[in-house]
Amino acid sequence: MKSKLLLHTCCGPCSIYVVEQLSKDYEVTVYFFNPNIHPRKEYLARRDEIKKYLDKIKVEFVEGEYNTKDWFNRIKGLEKEPEKGKRCDICFELRLGKTAEKAKQDNYDYWAATLSISPHKDIKKINSIANKLAKQYKVPFLDKDWKKNNGFKIACDMSKQENFYRQNYCGCIYSQKNET
Repeated sequence: MKSKLLLHTCCGPCSIYVVEQLSKDYEVTVYFFNPNIHPRKEYLARRDEIKKYLDKIKVEFVEGEYNTKDWFNRIKGLEKEPEKGKRCDICFELRLGKTAEKAKQDNYDYWAATLSISPHKDIKKINSIANKLAKQYKVPFLDKDWKKNNGFKIACDMSKQENFYRQNYCGCIYSQKNET
């Protein structure tokens, strides 16, 4: 019997390769908790894309609360921070924290995140935050750098094969302003 793993994700392109790899060794449930994604139309496009794909491959999908008010309150004063700055740290802590909490609440053996597949994310920060949360919630975090060994390229190729919608910014309106 495979161990149960809760996987935080933000979109289909970041998930496709990671889900494939983790499903070999774990019973994966994908957790979509992203109150940072704006506008709501973007949130729904990303959610619906990954949900449709997971239905196709028979992987369980769970959606967290879309509480944008809480997210905006947490990052207040950090709107002008650059990508990879303090705003991102707060955002990672919120999303990973809710994932660790859900993993504990629902008795998962492990939890993980797709965030490290992006070459635009700071893997050391992600893992540092996640490992702190793993200790707090007493559920081990699988800290893997998914972009290694061409993971990001493979994910991009797989996404093209599935004809996934591919966003051009991280998700929050401040990253959209920075990247466009």
